[in-house]
Amino acid sequence: MVSDTPLIELRGIRRRYGGQNGAPEVEVLHGIDLRIAAGEFVAIVGSSGSGKSTLMNLLGCLDRPSAGSYHFAGHDVAELDADQLAWLRREAFGFVFQGYHLIATESACENVEVPALYAGMSADERRQRASALLTRLGLGERLDYRPGQLSGGQQQRVSIARALMNGGRIILADEPTGALDSHSGREVMILLRELAAAGHTVILITHDREVAAQAQRVIEIRDGAIIGDSGAQPNPAALPAPRFDGMSVHGAGWSALGEVLRSAWRVMLLNRFRTALTLLGIVIGVASVIVMLAIGLGTKQKVLAQMASMGATTLYLYAAQPPEGGPWGVLSEGDLEALGRLPEIDLFTPVIGNPRMVQYGNASRDIYVFASNEQLPAIQHWPVAEGRFFTAAEDQDLAPVVVLGHKARKFFFRDEPNPLGKQLLIGEAPFEVIGVMAEKGRESGADYYDEMVFIPYAAGRARVYQDISEPEYAALTAASTDQVQAAETATRELLLARHGREDFQVDNAAAKVQAEAETQDSMTRMLGLIAAVSLLVGGIGVMNVMLMTVRERTREIGVRMATGARQRDILRQFLGEAVLVTLVGGSIGVLVGLIGGAALLVAGVPLIFSLSAMLLAFACAVGTGLLFGYLPAKTAAALDPVAALASE
Repeated sequence: MVSDTPLIELRGIRRRYGGQNGAPEVEVLHGIDLRIAAGEFVAIVGSSGSGKSTLMNLLGCLDRPSAGSYHFAGHDVAELDADQLAWLRREAFGFVFQGYHLIATESACENVEVPALYAGMSADERRQRASALLTRLGLGERLDYRPGQLSGGQQQRVSIARALMNGGRIILADEPTGALDSHSGREVMILLRELAAAGHTVILITHDREVAAQAQRVIEIRDGAIIGDSGAQPNPAALPAPRFDGMSVHGAGWSALGEVLRSAWRVMLLNRFRTALTLLGIVIGVASVIVMLAIGLGTKQKVLAQMASMGATTLYLYAAQPPEGGPWGVLSEGDLEALGRLPEIDLFTPVIGNPRMVQYGNASRDIYVFASNEQLPAIQHWPVAEGRFFTAAEDQDLAPVVVLGHKARKFFFRDEPNPLGKQLLIGEAPFEVIGVMAEKGRESGADYYDEMVFIPYAAGRARVYQDISEPEYAALTAASTDQVQAAETATRELLLARHGREDFQVDNAAAKVQAEAETQDSMTRMLGLIAAVSLLVGGIGVMNVMLMTVRERTREIGVRMATGARQRDILRQFLGEAVLVTLVGGSIGVLVGLIGGAALLVAGVPLIFSLSAMLLAFACAVGTGLLFGYLPAKTAAALDPVAALASE
């Protein structure tokens, strides 16, 4: 028995556009009244600009009227929210467009599966049903063909199969034969008549009166108003309307995550060059974080080993960040002079040390250039083997003199019997060799000192380290082993009085283990800032590419919305693509960081890899994808379905 309640009922429908920001208001539909029963085959015919496509968008719940009411199976559509409208499109409607509107990156079978994906159907069920539909429509041998490999008629049949995927109780066909040759057009019309005979409600939008005449009911529209209606034709075999009491707006949920990632991976592969450029920023950021931290930890370990080799009376003084936060402290030369006057302190030297390019003739190497005062040999209990060490007067006069470590002497002057008086180029500044230190040897645990060169502190600042204004740290010795703790206490009290806060760190032989642990914590805290800065460029690249992707795939977004995707489904789709890019980039970045670090180790650079640093760098990369991918994904989700479908 056919219900007296029409499937579709429009009362006084008007649709206006414009009227905002000074734009004139245009009314496209003027008070449309229309009743369509389930199972009817209706053709809405009119010339271009008559309002028939606008009417179709309203019927398919892609658009909302400006005035009037739309009742679907007795329910007021105006009362449905965005998710409920998506459910109604998913369960009730199937769209067949003039331009087919297939997703170019998906196969024929995958295009047909799209509505079922948003309905939450399992992957196996989707595949089986899509294959059956395509086989029924004569495309069983072209399941894996992409749209570009199919003819126009074949693409339109894929579009019809997609419309039937979730049942297709109502088929909305917008000029389905407009882009086809006459033979393909006849085939499509035969399919639509068969569907109508099987109980589907078919609403055909066309400007061709011959095509419209093949429908059971013809409605003519002109200038936004219905001017002719041949009358309803009941169909006893009509399929029932979806049950609103069983409405579920949950859709696919996160069960479709695998499909999202598969689709995202395919998009990445199809846009290899752009993807590679996007990945490059992420890879560089992650790799640089890993390598920088490894170098920092390795260098710190060297310093700690150096401390151990100098004896238990040696103190090391560093600038640090106060426990309560705030800017890092500054260790000034005035601080050191004041410390030198303490009775508990015997010797002290400021230190600046960093790798610099050192050259003599054709021999060159990037080695550690150690700038200190004349007290370094006494502090380290390290004698000079050849020549002499520089004096306080030479330090004060900025004398360009250098003392070589044992291995540095062998490298630069292997064939020279006497290096004294030779000119060594450090950076861009020439220095005269005045001495060679004795070999410290491996038994000290600090044989890398033999590879260094040593220059006066003042000359180093003026000629090599112009960009460093203060000591990186200072080495001090207590007056005796009994006064080490007193020397540390006196140092802390003096600096607290001078600085007004504890923005320094004092290490001694008894606190080496604690100092190493604190160093690890400090490096970990620094990693957050390094990761944020180094990944910023990569994150901006992800956002730019995703915004470009949204623009390029606007019509695809409209198709997904027409087939039942909710805004959150679109958000998940594009956010998943952004995260996948950063997952791949982060993984490659970790690998590149390990390879780069291994190369530096082979080159003699001290490194210590940290698993926590790698995990944090990787997490930062993924976080970057979420952060910078959210705005483009939200932009995609907020698109108007009608405008998206109409985009080029």
